Amino acid sequence: MPVAQKIAQFIERSSWIRAMFEAGAKLKAEKGAENVFDFSLGNPNIEPPESFYKVLGELAADRTPGTHAYMPNAGYPAVRAKVAEFLSKHSSPTFSTDEVIMTVGAGGGLNIALKAIVDPGADVVVPTPYFVEYDFYLDNHGGSVTRVPSKADFSLDVDALAAAISDKTCAVLINSPNNPTGAVYGESQLKDLAKALTDIGAKRGRPVYLISDEPYRDIVFDGITVPSLFDIYSNSIVVTSFSKNLSLPGERIGYVAVHPDIADKGILMAGMTLCNRILGFVNAPGLMQRTVAQLMEDKADVAQYARKRELILKVLDDAGFEYVKPLGGFYVFPKSPIPDDVAFARAAQEENTLVVPGSGFMGPGYFRIAFCCSDDTITRSAGAFKRIRARF
Repeated sequence: MPVAQKIAQFIERSSWIRAMFEAGAKLKAEKGAENVFDFSLGNPNIEPPESFYKVLGELAADRTPGTHAYMPNAGYPAVRAKVAEFLSKHSSPTFSTDEVIMTVGAGGGLNIALKAIVDPGADVVVPTPYFVEYDFYLDNHGGSVTRVPSKADFSLDVDALAAAISDKTCAVLINSPNNPTGAVYGESQLKDLAKALTDIGAKRGRPVYLISDEPYRDIVFDGITVPSLFDIYSNSIVVTSFSKNLSLPGERIGYVAVHPDIADKGILMAGMTLCNRILGFVNAPGLMQRTVAQLMEDKADVAQYARKRELILKVLDDAGFEYVKPLGGFYVFPKSPIPDDVAFARAAQEENTLVVPGSGFMGPGYFRIAFCCSDDTITRSAGAFKRIRARF
């Protein structure tokens, strides 16, 4: 076998994604890209703010000797200080460079956090549906996922999450705003979860970390805000990136921050810093570190996603689909009109429409629409969605 058996199995698990992409490429070649309604990828179609190009140009022109040399594995101290200043401004605790590590996007951040805390055989509790890469990240480090269904409105089932925690559990991992559902976990939910984790940690004599994956934090609707986990639970680890708020997914730049009062902070931070190196990241991209340090309060025009959300919800309403209204991110997770969501996605392809089966996110019976695409794509898809729904 040309690849490891485990990787072959992973490829098989992801075969429907590969098939969807291949079908999409074929459709675009046959029909023309403008005639295919592609809602498959969460790839922001909004450009970075003008300030990004200005700062990037200035930094790229800097020829100061040593500018592109090696740096501490946790990132430039001056950049980490800027992140700490930003966190201190937007949450109650006061942060320093000692609580921040710059990472290769949120994916890199999650991997160094999990590598640092997961012993072989340990598990992390995750509410479903969720970003399926979590499974592979946990496997990277010898751990596994314990899945706990969310409530019907995709809010947290705190009692079920607490009941799923065992002696092998090292953390609970949440993602808010959520991919794929668009759910945003409110302050009361998070406080209930924090209390449950505090009680469990006290009983077993060691903490349960709460990891929050937050790249969509700045994309929220209807006047709501994403509560700061740092104001709620001391054993919290926040992982984020600048992929969505600055529209820089290809630049792979993010950070991990821990609560200043987190248990065993010194060894935890040392462990994550070491993992940044030994996982092969070494450090986050230097030029991007220096760039985002000057843009901590800047954003791309993410308000456009509110308009796009309304457009896609009208399309779904007119076609007769059921859904929970997303409160953040740029996804909506409607119910499939048939139990077999993979079959539904294949039927959608026959109408030149690309959506992702919910089974890929451990949410069978649903499908994901990424509405981070042109307004024209959304509005012109209305007829296709009506025809798809009429089939069932």
